[in-house]
Amino acid sequence: MRARIWISMDTRIAFALVVATALTAAPAAAQTPARPARTAQTPAPSVPRTPVIPDIPDIPVMPDIAIPAIPVIPAIPDIIDVAAIMEAVRPALEIAAHAPRIAAEARAAAAAAPMMAAEARAAIDRLAFDFDQDRGREAEQRDREAEQREREREQRDRERERESQWYSEGQSAADDYRWDRAVSYFDRVAQMKATKVEGALYWKAFSQNRLGQRSEALTTIAELSKNYPNSPWRKQAAVLEAEVRRDIGQPARPQDAGDDEVKLLALQALQNTSPEQAVPILEKTLEGTASPKVKQRALFVLAQSNSPRAREVLRNYAKGSSTPDLQNQAIRYLGVHGGAEAQAVLGEVYASTTDVDVKRRILRSFMTSGAKDRLLKAAQGEQNPDLRAEAVNQLGNMGAHEELWQLYQKESAVDVKRRIIRGMQNGGSVDRLIDLAKSEQNPELRRDVVRALGVTRSSRTGDVLVQIYNTDTNVDIRKQVVNALFIQENATALVALARKEQDQSMRKEIVSRLSNMRSKVATDYMIELLGK
Repeated sequence: MRARIWISMDTRIAFALVVATALTAAPAAAQTPARPARTAQTPAPSVPRTPVIPDIPDIPVMPDIAIPAIPVIPAIPDIIDVAAIMEAVRPALEIAAHAPRIAAEARAAAAAAPMMAAEARAAIDRLAFDFDQDRGREAEQRDREAEQREREREQRDRERERESQWYSEGQSAADDYRWDRAVSYFDRVAQMKATKVEGALYWKAFSQNRLGQRSEALTTIAELSKNYPNSPWRKQAAVLEAEVRRDIGQPARPQDAGDDEVKLLALQALQNTSPEQAVPILEKTLEGTASPKVKQRALFVLAQSNSPRAREVLRNYAKGSSTPDLQNQAIRYLGVHGGAEAQAVLGEVYASTTDVDVKRRILRSFMTSGAKDRLLKAAQGEQNPDLRAEAVNQLGNMGAHEELWQLYQKESAVDVKRRIIRGMQNGGSVDRLIDLAKSEQNPELRRDVVRALGVTRSSRTGDVLVQIYNTDTNVDIRKQVVNALFIQENATALVALARKEQDQSMRKEIVSRLSNMRSKVATDYMIELLGK
């Protein structure tokens, strides 16, 4: 067997080129002309004779040889950069070198995956808990601010009530002719320097004069005139001052008490007298220096009269033509005895005055006279928040459920809505409170509704509260439900919730409430817990 000789591509190409060159040169050589014969010349003596060289025979013409076409030589690829390849594969080689360690770490990570997943879930739970706590803190902050505003309003109300109480106590003492006690109460009111300070100074001077303390009475009148020169009491204070100066040097007059009783009997008799005679006498009594009891009786007799003149006088007093005491009493009498005409007068006074205390009294008279539409108008349009709250409260006291519901639907301010909820609570509007408990989305208002349902005792509210607890995810609202059921003393519902509750903190909240309830149901559940 012959050995196979391998010839490289380059060698093959070179050989083909040589053959092609030789074949091309052969025809050209065949066409070369014969060399001519040389002529004889005289040989040089020193050069030997050159032998004759025979002619080279002509190269026969070679037949044409078909040379096959040289195939297209493919492009020779660039020489591979081995260094670059090694540089590129070096990271893979390194990874391959570390493959056992990486595999071991992967197996360890796979083994630790359940624990890491549990930690991740715990972290998510903590994050959700922190988020809920943040929302809870924000809600608590809003509640604290709202409660602070409420406390401030309640503080103002308490101060106003204290002032009114002391003022009323002073008048009662004066009615009983206990002038020293009247001076003490009116002095307290005067020192408060609040809304009734001017009237307190007048009645203090009045009581001092009845005690025979003329100089002290004049000093009090001077304080009133100096500090409150535009006071509505200045006219009566001037009349009182003239009376005091007339009686300077005179002792106290015990007969004044008898005089007042006689005047009261006389005023009672005027009710059966013709208005033409009675009204002028009543006006004179009201503008004089009579005691509070006498003036109040005179105004009452005036309010009973149906004469045009009596109604006009009462209307003028309601508008503030005399002292604030007479104005307030006239407003109250218009609410008690008046109809549409009286309500119109009260509405006119409400629109014209800026005195908050007067407006508050008019709102109460609207409630007394049944003027729901006027209260609703005040609740919707009044700019003073305290007066709006008063109008809402009076609507609640009237049981104006639909008016409050209408007002709630149109209101956007949260503080006002909270007052409306309180008005619904005061008016016992259970149906509307239940509607709000199901539809209200604002957490603050929803808590107020739940609180109101707890205070409003009804067989239906307990079921609604339990439904809210089971469907609401807000922790604060659920706690409020627990508190509301506690206020209702609904131990049965609380025990049922405690049995189903899985959250330990909420279960502890429920059990804490149950532990403070004097109920057999609650006690039996406590014993059950101890037996587990």
